[in-house]
Amino acid sequence: MSAPRDARARVERIHAELEALLVRELSRTWRELNGSHFRFRLSPPVIVLVEATTVLGRWDLGRRTIEMSRPLVTERPWGEVVEVMKHEMAHQFVHEALGVRDETPHGPAFRKVCEDLGIDSSATGSPAPGEPDPERDRMRQRVADLLALAQSSNRHEAENAATLAHRLMLKHNIALAERPERHRYGYRQLGAPKGRIQESEHILAAILGEHFFVEAIWVSAYRPEDGKRGHVLELCGTPENLDIAGYVHAFMLATSERLWREHARAAGVRTNRERRTYLAGVMEGFRERLASEKRRSAEQGLVWIGDADLHHFYRKRHPHVRSVRLRGAAPTDARAYGRAAGRGIVLHRGVTDGPSTPEPRALPPRRS
Repeated sequence: MSAPRDARARVERIHAELEALLVRELSRTWRELNGSHFRFRLSPPVIVLVEATTVLGRWDLGRRTIEMSRPLVTERPWGEVVEVMKHEMAHQFVHEALGVRDETPHGPAFRKVCEDLGIDSSATGSPAPGEPDPERDRMRQRVADLLALAQSSNRHEAENAATLAHRLMLKHNIALAERPERHRYGYRQLGAPKGRIQESEHILAAILGEHFFVEAIWVSAYRPEDGKRGHVLELCGTPENLDIAGYVHAFMLATSERLWREHARAAGVRTNRERRTYLAGVMEGFRERLASEKRRSAEQGLVWIGDADLHHFYRKRHPHVRSVRLRGAAPTDARAYGRAAGRGIVLHRGVTDGPSTPEPRALPPRRS
């Protein structure tokens, strides 16, 4: 066999191996969803990858296949792949479990299954933007304005602006929870899947859930580029709260790394051995600061008791939630320095620290 043929054969073999890995992972995802969402009422279909760009997925009753777009699976975040898989499985459920075959593909039975199980009936892979809401847009803009003011060099003015921003969010969500109509919720996954989640990231996820009116959960995800599974942080909430929580997430990741570099430089630390402990301390300190602000708000009669509708949406998306208690690390000097730095953080707009740092975004610019 000639050298070009040998090379072509190797490429074809590698391509076939990667294809098999992707189909295997899609089958594994199907099995997990069949248990978590459909109570094992479905029989395994044949899962195939197709070169489709206009259709992300398709359930074929006659051939009992679920076709998944290869560009979707290889190029888009795995969370979007899972949403499309749920959508196609809902079609399968309507046909095979409910026996409904005389309706249009997105008819009443399909829409009810999606509503009951928290599945996106549009199958775009990511939540649809929905209708504009002037009141929520004004709140989002007002928060952005206050966080811009929180960049003030005057420490008292900066802290006051940040406190007002969080109090505005609290008032908005209390008023929202008191409305009789149902609210529109969505989800957002932050960052790329990671094999190992640091303690600081776990604490940050808890901060978002405790103080920024979202539900947070770590979900499994596949990384097609290296054939490994990892975890990614998913938030559930209203669009405006997802925007703000996503901003806070990026802000705190960037700020904690900056504080570590400043601490390491000032203390003459030459290795990253204490970095993870310091970052966890930063998150703990910021959490303590927010808890203190929450107590002051409660003294003024602003008490957040949670959003039952949001929790219902969250549990439909994740019907089998498993809680894991993290063992607290032993106190160290690095952790103590981090906590002190975290207690001094003032949430504000505009943290950027080079191309490798996560950049806070999604909030509108300050109005002039």
